[in-house]
Amino acid sequence: MNTKILLSVAAASLIALTGCSTNPTNAQIGTAAGAVVGGVVGDAVFGNTLGTVGGAAAGALIGNEVGKKR
Repeated sequence: MNTKILLSVAAASLIALTGCSTNPTNAQIGTAAGAVVGGVVGDAVFGNTLGTVGGAAAGALIGNEVGKKR
């Protein structure tokens, strides 16, 4: 199980780093930050995978909208 988690983290990191070839826009930064914060809050409130994913999705949407306004 630890190997699967490690491979998932490595693949996500590789995908994230390939998108960093140009400077991100404020909307992209807001989306990423919102997804992280939303995922943490969703996990803390609901304590399950659905809460984490739902929180990350909601946070990404809110972060994107806030980033567009800056």
